[in-house]
Amino acid sequence: MPRRSTRENKTAYQLSRERAGLTREAAAERMEFITPARIEKIESERSAPHPEEVLAMAEAYRDPLLRNRYCTQECPIGKRYVPRAEEKSLSQITLEMVVTLNELMRDRDRLMEITVDGTISGEEERDFQSIRETLDRMSGAIESLRLWVDGAAGRGKD
Repeated sequence: MPRRSTRENKTAYQLSRERAGLTREAAAERMEFITPARIEKIESERSAPHPEEVLAMAEAYRDPLLRNRYCTQECPIGKRYVPRAEEKSLSQITLEMVVTLNELMRDRDRLMEITVDGTISGEEERDFQSIRETLDRMSGAIESLRLWVDGAAGRGKD
């Protein structure tokens, strides 16, 4: 029988694998190109995972949050440009999207006023920044919806 980990500060990768009910050996069989030793190195943070390994783990563990976590916390490009997603209920995601859409509808005319001349003046900067923050919130809600859909699809398999 496989040993249970007693490590206190488990990484997201280890927690995800354990939630999936997989040993390192069983996980490696599902992923085919990642060995149990490599999984152990990633989980113990002795080695950083490669993007293709994260994709394989997210699929094998049926945990799409691993992809977003990697992109927003480990990838230098993603840290800057990928919106961080959170696991939320579908109703919460939907409400966030509707509220944000309503904000954007209210801001639509101001956005057109700001951008009609192709430049953003000093006095327009604050309004433009506020609109951009609303767009960023919408982007995060969309990413959360993708996570929810991917998670629902994963739960429906097997």
